[in-house]
Amino acid sequence: LESDFPEASRYFAQALVRDPDNIELLENTILSYVSQGDLEHAVAVARRLHGLESSDQIANIILLTEAVKAGEFKRAIELMGEDGSAGPLVDGLARAWVLVGQGQMAAALDAFTDVSDQAGMQGFGMFHRALALAMVGDLEGAEKLLSGKGGAEIPATRRSVIARTEVLSQLERNEEARELIISTFGNELDPALEVLVAKLDAGETLPLTVIRNATDGLAEVYFSLAGALRGEASDGYTLLYSRLAEYLRPDHIDAILLNARLLEDLGQFDLATKAYDRISRDDPAFLSAELGRADALRRAGNTDASIEVLQQLGKSFPDRASVHTALGDAYRRLKKYSDAAEAYDRAIALYDEPGVAQWSLFYRRGISLERIDRWDDAEADFRKALELQPDQPQVLNYLGYSFVEMETNLEEALDMIERAVAGRPNDGYITDSLGWVLYRLGQYDAAVGHMERAVELMPVDPIINDHLGDVYWAVGRKREAEFQWNRALSFDPEEDDAKRIRRKLEVGLDRVLEEEGAEPLALARDD
Repeated sequence: LESDFPEASRYFAQALVRDPDNIELLENTILSYVSQGDLEHAVAVARRLHGLESSDQIANIILLTEAVKAGEFKRAIELMGEDGSAGPLVDGLARAWVLVGQGQMAAALDAFTDVSDQAGMQGFGMFHRALALAMVGDLEGAEKLLSGKGGAEIPATRRSVIARTEVLSQLERNEEARELIISTFGNELDPALEVLVAKLDAGETLPLTVIRNATDGLAEVYFSLAGALRGEASDGYTLLYSRLAEYLRPDHIDAILLNARLLEDLGQFDLATKAYDRISRDDPAFLSAELGRADALRRAGNTDASIEVLQQLGKSFPDRASVHTALGDAYRRLKKYSDAAEAYDRAIALYDEPGVAQWSLFYRRGISLERIDRWDDAEADFRKALELQPDQPQVLNYLGYSFVEMETNLEEALDMIERAVAGRPNDGYITDSLGWVLYRLGQYDAAVGHMERAVELMPVDPIINDHLGDVYWAVGRKREAEFQWNRALSFDPEEDDAKRIRRKLEVGLDRVLEEEGAEPLALARDD
């Protein structure tokens, strides 16, 4: 039940029939309803819980949010009375926006300042104070805060940058607004940002959309918190705030997309797909939503539908490299490497002069080409990726490891993999590559430490355990080698690898190399 919100709701509802005053059951029921976006039922249960325990934070945050959505700011203030905490992350900013809703602007600004004085909350407090100032027409005051000249550095999130862009445009400073977008997000913009830049270039004055009223303000509080919590708190806890943001402001596109991504991460793929479907085709965020929907379908195991979504996007957005890249990635996961390479071809063709950011495109196409035995083309792509991003660990490792497997350019391979390890010392696969190239060079003693470190980093990887077994065998530690090969078998390797490992356990590595026509270990050691 941990992340199956509809099933959890049914379970808790049945349990409440037997135990209607159970506080923990009531709280869990509310959370399950909120998580699936059913605020109507969440509010009903919150009222029951509030009647039993007026200081319950979960009930209070739901009822506070419902009051603000209804425009009942007096009731919201009453709910935030002596026992009405909605939690330390919410109380201060929520109180400030409720005061804005009541028309008490001076008191609201003082409340925003109080939040800014709290440890770790300075940037949040100043950001929301700036939004409130912009809402009531103090654009100069808002710009001072948003620019960081008001005594606090405001985090440069997408929302804060768009808010400042709109304020600058309102101040008839479109060129500065445009430069802010480009300097923050780069020249390759998503459709939503492209729309803003086009309007700025046309001399239009952008309306204030990030905040239009106090209800939007509380929605932004929840969204700000969700953004700050993502990756720091559990996805389920973060989802509570982003769902409340969408409830207060159903057109909050960023909240909808965040909800969808959190639901994906929680394994709720049907709910995630429904969330992505909320973005209309004519919205600039439609492309992002469809890319997300394709990913949710893939993760749910519906690969055909995922591919179909991406193919349709390729027709609708032929000039978007991100679409062709996503399709290439999808084909590559399915081991359809020719199709993947063709998709990457279309993405790369959209760049007259590929830049640093395009290294990964050449890397991905290189992998696809290598898998269909077009090695010369693959090597050219790997080297192009390194030209764009020198010392990129993934590329250095892949190209170096490929040389090792082909038993060519071994000295260059060693140099590449050593540089890769220096750039990413805690990557088990890269550390394995270093041990493996030393093994292939006959430097068995030097290989041991690196292979042991690789197994420490990736203890259940069958290939790395197999490699350590080979290295142990090469230095005469045959019993330990057999132990590692048995470990490798226990981690479900590919059948061809498993067959080779079993043969090594039967007759030893030396005999297997002889059967394969490979150079004996002893000769390699003597060179």
